[in-house]
Amino acid sequence: MVKQLDYNTIYAIFARFRDSEPEPKGELNHVNAYTLVVAVALSAQSTDVGVNKATKALFKVADTPEKMLELGEDALISHIKTIGLYKTKAKNVMKAARILVDEFGGVVPSSRAALVSLPGVGRKTANVVLNMWFKQPAQAVDTHIFRFGNRTGVAKGKDVDAVERAIEDHIPAEFQQHAHHWMILHGRYICKARTPVCTNCIIAEFCESEDKNL
Repeated sequence: MVKQLDYNTIYAIFARFRDSEPEPKGELNHVNAYTLVVAVALSAQSTDVGVNKATKALFKVADTPEKMLELGEDALISHIKTIGLYKTKAKNVMKAARILVDEFGGVVPSSRAALVSLPGVGRKTANVVLNMWFKQPAQAVDTHIFRFGNRTGVAKGKDVDAVERAIEDHIPAEFQQHAHHWMILHGRYICKARTPVCTNCIIAEFCESEDKNL
């Protein structure tokens, strides 16, 4: 079993990530804080590619909570019906839009507590918004990060909350802002679940995973 890596090794891994991609970007399309909230909420159990296709036209007509309310739930569904759980997500988007207008003056809040009070917005979604829009070093742990953290020993934990704490505890502060993007992208395209592409891995020399395939 891979153990939690030491500070020097983790530093070397993230220095390598930074050298390769100094400013990693999320892959969900958005034009402002509100559309980012909607996009991330829609992405649950769906692919970023699928969400981007659905929101391309949606965000042209509803890029604020006020416009989303004007659009209405039925019209929203017509835009996102290709996404999994679209009916439930549509209801949550509409409820969240109403709360944003009534309680936050139509402005997306910059606190985790306020964000998670919105229907359909959990800790992961809140952390993505805090990180990507408000530039806070929040860590949104998805399946890719969970796998990467445990497989490599960068951030070990039995659940997503434990992995989030491990990231905060073990990854040097200078890498915290971009850490989750580096890990998501690496997990999505290189450190894949079934067949990791270790021959293309820029941190292979630091990895002691049993899944290592060179």
